[in-house]
Amino acid sequence: MENEALLEKFEQLIKEQGYQELRVYLDDQLITDIAELIHELPEQAGIIINNLSIGRAAAAFRILEFHVQEDVIRELPAAKVAELLNELPADDRTSFLGELHSDVVKELIKLLNPEERKITLSLLGYNETSVGRIMTPDYIAVREEWSVKQVLDFIREYGKDSETIDVIYVVDEKGKLIDDFRIREFLLVATDTMVHTLMDDRFVALHVNDEQEEAIQIFRMENRVALPVVDDEGILLGIVTIDDMLWIANEEHTEDIQKIGGTEALDEPYLDIPLLKLVKKRIGWLVILFIGEMLTATAMAFFEGEIAKAVVLALFVPLIISSGGNSGSQASTLIIQAMALGEITLTDWWRVMRREIISGLLLGGVLGIIGFIRIVFWNSLFHSYGEHSILVGLTVGISLIGVVLWGTLSGSMLPLILKRLGADPATSSAPFVATLVDVTGLLIYFSVAFALMKGTLL
Repeated sequence: MENEALLEKFEQLIKEQGYQELRVYLDDQLITDIAELIHELPEQAGIIINNLSIGRAAAAFRILEFHVQEDVIRELPAAKVAELLNELPADDRTSFLGELHSDVVKELIKLLNPEERKITLSLLGYNETSVGRIMTPDYIAVREEWSVKQVLDFIREYGKDSETIDVIYVVDEKGKLIDDFRIREFLLVATDTMVHTLMDDRFVALHVNDEQEEAIQIFRMENRVALPVVDDEGILLGIVTIDDMLWIANEEHTEDIQKIGGTEALDEPYLDIPLLKLVKKRIGWLVILFIGEMLTATAMAFFEGEIAKAVVLALFVPLIISSGGNSGSQASTLIIQAMALGEITLTDWWRVMRREIISGLLLGGVLGIIGFIRIVFWNSLFHSYGEHSILVGLTVGISLIGVVLWGTLSGSMLPLILKRLGADPATSSAPFVATLVDVTGLLIYFSVAFALMKGTLL
């Protein structure tokens, strides 16, 4: 831990049972240092949160990992839990409750005051991956007939309860969003200026049912710290802030990386997840990939006669299938990342295919030439491949072109196909693509060998 003084002082005060001094001391620390202290002493998480003022306790709680939050809630007395849940911003509270079992949620909901309960139940009613699930109803909304002075007075009175005052929203008498302003636009004009004279009717809003991943792209393109959320009628329901988007983006990135690696997404840190649960997360894909690799043995058995006549062909099987798998994994990773960043969409499939055909031919050509040269050169020194080394080299070289081309096409098209079918593109993981290309690569290799060597080695 970087702040060793905090750790030592905490342990000293706990040992001396100096809880009054502990409360004062902890409240003077940075929230990030408090979170680091909890990470260092997870068994003391409940004590740490319980000895913070409620505002700072909520600030620390909201940035903890979910499994730590669960432990804290279990350890805190009911009165403190109620105080903490009511203090949390609505979006953070909803995010936490959304991860819990329904029976636990029912009990915790009872601890909320009527207003916060109504807000939380409303947010929990939205789809888990929708923007509505992470929006907050705490924002500043003003009317177009107000003056700038009225707006500033309103911000002074109610701004402390808002998630952010960087952006101010203008609504009509029905609550429909009609414009938004950055706070500086009010600060830099005369106080008697009317709001409607500043309006340009240009604003960007999220729909309450939009997917969170789509919202990430909009935040990135618009470079905003907050965006309004509206319903089908354009009524302003809440806002989503950049801190929530960064959290979601990190979770999505982590989940995609884990899926690309051929495992289910982990919902806990690696060292904290129970071993049997970790095995369960990994075994599914391993079994699928293992069964898929069995087809490789089936393919080799089909060409058993050719291998018996030309044993030299078997020497290059690992080379062929690994090259195809590697090229497929490369393409799959690149396309999944490009889709995640919004660089390509389903409508770009032909452009992607065209680029990957050219890339596959060039990459395969380079590997094919290297493979051919290596076989011919090695045979000239050690006579390892017999009198038909040129033919063997051509077989390997041409096969590499075909296998690498097929690998790039498979790796690039599978994510797009899965996206079109409504599945997560990340599930076309590198291991899955590699397994597919292994099997088909053998078919390509032995088909080329049979075509080129018929009448000589075969």
